[in-house]
Amino acid sequence: MSDSVSDTDARNFKNTLSKDFGSDTKTAEPQLVLSLFDAVALIVGIVVGAGIFSFPSLVAGNTGSPATFLTLWILGGVVSLIGAMCYAELATTFPSAGGDYHFLKRAFGNRLAFLFAWARMTIIQTGSVAILAFVFGDYVSQLYNLGEFSPMIYAALIISIMTIINIIGIQFGAGAQKLLTTLEFLGILAIIVTGFFFAPAETAVAAPIATTSGDSSASIGLAMVFVLLTFGGWNEAAYISAEMRRGSRQIARALIGGIFIITALYVLINLAYLNVLGLEGVAASKAVAGDVMRLTLGAGAAWLISLMVAIAAITSINATIFTGARTNYAMGRDFPLFTLLGRWNARADAPINAFIVQGVISLGLVGLGMWTREGIQAIVDYAAPVFWFFFLLVGISLFVLRRKEPDAKRPFRVPLYPLTPIIFCLTSCYLLYSSLTYALADENKRWGGIVGIGVLLVGAILLIALPTIENFLQINQTRRNEDEVSTMESELI
Repeated sequence: MSDSVSDTDARNFKNTLSKDFGSDTKTAEPQLVLSLFDAVALIVGIVVGAGIFSFPSLVAGNTGSPATFLTLWILGGVVSLIGAMCYAELATTFPSAGGDYHFLKRAFGNRLAFLFAWARMTIIQTGSVAILAFVFGDYVSQLYNLGEFSPMIYAALIISIMTIINIIGIQFGAGAQKLLTTLEFLGILAIIVTGFFFAPAETAVAAPIATTSGDSSASIGLAMVFVLLTFGGWNEAAYISAEMRRGSRQIARALIGGIFIITALYVLINLAYLNVLGLEGVAASKAVAGDVMRLTLGAGAAWLISLMVAIAAITSINATIFTGARTNYAMGRDFPLFTLLGRWNARADAPINAFIVQGVISLGLVGLGMWTREGIQAIVDYAAPVFWFFFLLVGISLFVLRRKEPDAKRPFRVPLYPLTPIIFCLTSCYLLYSSLTYALADENKRWGGIVGIGVLLVGAILLIALPTIENFLQINQTRRNEDEVSTMESELI
């Protein structure tokens, strides 16, 4: 694929965006301002977050050998690459600031697209922001504790700060993302170097053996759930396809290149974990990266890992906020009830109203996590089943759009079609089943999942009532216009 794009291509690209939202040339639109490096930074920043500092212990606890442990991380990269190729075809063929919303709209119509936009605004994206904010709050509280509600205070503070940063403007947000991603890379590289070159002569076992007795299919399946959770978030690149400086074809490179970088980092950092702790030590550890630093550089390095995890969380929060508001923007352009969200601020080159609404909901979810006394767990249960449901539908939309719009220009085609998207859909089905089982099986942990499904049902009810609501709004607007005309005529008389 060529990096160059003509002025005609750029104009056609912007025309596609204009047609997508039914806008006119006088309305401010997303500009072509993001580079390939910006996109890769967003993908890596979202995916390589706090999960790599905690989930390896859960993966190791469900595997019977170091070889299987490492193989699962490589397999996670392969599965993510398959999904990324499916998204690359959709994003390059139908570039839009709406991302998944746009794909679902073209494949299944406005109603399902509305339900997704509702779910993303109230559950999926805002849930991700709240989870990451709790991770940030937990680790920063280890550096400086503010009391009983310290994690909640820090979580609310970081959501507010990063929302304001993105409201300032896209260039400021993208610049912050590159800086944070660079710092995150340095932190991860420090763990890798420490694990390889400063490891003790013998691996340390932090506690009695916690691994499974063998590589059973059930254990491997559960381990893969945590591996894919750690890889989650690369699909967010689809939301910036309308803002790529050299055209939407760059998204394919960003997605595929980002997955390769992430997989390499994950394999290396897990090798470092094994080199210092061994499989049993990794499985038994409560904070695997912290134990690696403590055993190699001493107890005084404990604060350093807390700082690194906090930076990783900030990086992911910034990228998630950056991309999340764009679905709300697309939703506002298509549905009069949410017109306020569909306004693009030309000065900041950002959907400011969408950022504000997203921030308020995320703050509400932080409150939910504290109210249930389950913190991150409650938000995971709240968001995961809904996320995987719509992820499955996006995979199916690839088949639908191949049949529905066969003549559309596809700069990138997913290889080995239809096998590749079939694998993607089957993986999504499995994770939907697993997340539902995990969220609803335990009576003591059901509140998060119940609330999440309940919010989705509210969206479905709102969808049914939408025509009536919009008709009511239109009638009121017509009456206001008529009253204004009558007033003007009376003044003239």
